Amino acid sequence: MAEAVPVRCPACLRENGYTAPVFPCACGSPVHPPLDLAAPPLPLTHRTWSDSWVAVRCESCGRESEWPHPELGCGSCGTVVRLPVHPVGAEPAARLDGGDGAAAEAGAEVPAHKNDDADVRRPAGHAPPPAPQPASESEPASEFASESESESAPQSAIQPTPVPRPAFRPVTIRTARDAVATAALYLRWLGFQDVRQPDGRPIPSAAVDLRAPGLVAQVDPTTAPAGLRAVECVWLNGLTASATSVYFALAGYTEAARARADDLGIPLFVMDLTGMPQPVNDPADELIGAGA
Repeated sequence: MAEAVPVRCPACLRENGYTAPVFPCACGSPVHPPLDLAAPPLPLTHRTWSDSWVAVRCESCGRESEWPHPELGCGSCGTVVRLPVHPVGAEPAARLDGGDGAAAEAGAEVPAHKNDDADVRRPAGHAPPPAPQPASESEPASEFASESESESAPQSAIQPTPVPRPAFRPVTIRTARDAVATAALYLRWLGFQDVRQPDGRPIPSAAVDLRAPGLVAQVDPTTAPAGLRAVECVWLNGLTASATSVYFALAGYTEAARARADDLGIPLFVMDLTGMPQPVNDPADELIGAGA
């Protein structure tokens, strides 16, 4: 499996770790898109069906297959970017001279000089844990002050206890129905039981509701970013049902929707065509850490 590589968001300049997805070739060998690390990632503002797929050649049998184009949702600002790949038949220059690009394509670790802040590998979309602050000797300990601070601390400042669970197995998204099924699988992976999908084929131009005991989720399979009204609607539905509200989108979110979701504590996830949901705000990170 390929190692994570640093990808800098062109909007907020934050570096996210990204691991190229591995797909099964018809011959049984694993294949993954050869990332072009020398080219900058491009913001995805409009999604088309033809541009969402990339040709990948199997190194074992030489077969060419169409697989989802690598995409990444920034864990800081929510911008969805498309990662450039080497076209089939084009030999990367770094691979010819044995440089660092060859090590990245072969799945080896990227040297530290490629990214000084990427010594610790972390999944895309997850912010690094805060570093422990040493106790100051000049400040006397106050038992009463610590008690008052703990009582006044916001709920989001309390770090949830990580829930051990197996790795999530993504499902390639090719249709709106695949997006809904992937969101349902991910919610079950988080610990929600009896997640119910709607009957019939989803309409590509409309969001789809998912329900479970204590859960109201909405999946937006459209190619436009989810807006403020969509986030407020899922929050109202969850408030009416006294349930947790969660939102999944393929094309990310507008700035107004993100800000409103942070105010309301709505977990937001963005899904790429590989079928791996990525959290884009703090409530989503907390949901992953604590589970259902």
